Amino acid sequence: MFRRLKNCHNVEDFRLLAKQRLPGPVFHYIDGAADDETTYRRNTESFADCDLVPQVLAGVEEIDMSVTVMGQKLEMPIFCSPTALQRLFHHDGERAVARAAEKFGTMFGVSALGTVTLAEIGELISTPKLFQFYFHKDRGLNDAMVERAQAAGFNALALTVDTITGGNRERDLYTGFTSPPRLTVKSLLSYALHPSWTLNYFFGEQFELAELKDFVQQGSNVAVSIGDYFASMLDQSMNWSDAEALRAKWNGPFCLKGIMSVADARKAADIGADAIMVSNHGGRQLDGSRSPFDQIAEISDAVGDRLDVILDGGVRRGTHVLKAIAAGAKACSGGRMYLYALSAAGQPGVERALHNLRTEIERDMKLMGITRVDQLNRDMLRYR
Repeated sequence: MFRRLKNCHNVEDFRLLAKQRLPGPVFHYIDGAADDETTYRRNTESFADCDLVPQVLAGVEEIDMSVTVMGQKLEMPIFCSPTALQRLFHHDGERAVARAAEKFGTMFGVSALGTVTLAEIGELISTPKLFQFYFHKDRGLNDAMVERAQAAGFNALALTVDTITGGNRERDLYTGFTSPPRLTVKSLLSYALHPSWTLNYFFGEQFELAELKDFVQQGSNVAVSIGDYFASMLDQSMNWSDAEALRAKWNGPFCLKGIMSVADARKAADIGADAIMVSNHGGRQLDGSRSPFDQIAEISDAVGDRLDVILDGGVRRGTHVLKAIAAGAKACSGGRMYLYALSAAGQPGVERALHNLRTEIERDMKLMGITRVDQLNRDMLRYR
């Protein structure tokens, strides 16, 4: 494992290693997106439509890439966005990502559809922690999640606002992927050809959605696709009043994840949000929507002086981070950029992925002629 891990120099290398390790249905759950996956591809491709304009002779021996987001100081300007079902990808799941994020001094986001309890993550690491809140029909469940996140010492809460129903994730329809995984005639061969994963899953720690299992059976004991879970379990009546009420209930920095328009960004600021994550859920919801990078400049111009604007999704390179910040983002976050690495090699994989990004960011800052990320500005960008 470690020899191959040393040959992982970028996100695509981790992706190929993850594809080797995971059964097909599990890999395609990570790798896939909605409909024709146009938005998923655009999330990364949009960075190529913008060029960096470096400056020289700037004295760049010492680099400070730290940023402060939602009142939390991060040692690098990118953090691990919350993602669901992590113990399906590697048996250590959220524990591995949490430890790796702490090692690099960055924030770790934990999903409400996570597979390790908030209390355990709270005890495991002392670095910044973000809880991703899904607004369920069960108000008792909603209240319990807020209380548990507060008790576990989570520093910020992000309400996900772009999952009012499930996206059309066709790869999952083809492979039959569900949570928990359901063995079918079609998928059996793929599981059999990946014995390491299969033995860990069937004979290791029981898989469950740690914060949901006491309230709902779906996802832990009853197999369901993530799209169907969103469509059936989340409250489709959720509106701005609900977001404002949740903001009042949460005693700490509050973020809306899934903002894509200037109008919604202004509403987020109006209800007192401390941050927004400009995100289309990794292209997994509305295919044909804009990429975060395509929207970041106009959203930042509209509300960047009122709250922290975070670009979430599509980041694969250090230059992508610098472009996003130059365009107006305070920081970046991503899921697949560490999920492939988690799937490939657990905690060492995530550490390697974060190391690669940190090394790229430091090198690229020096090549850009800057010593702090707040020196990046719009004059350093040219759009094609």
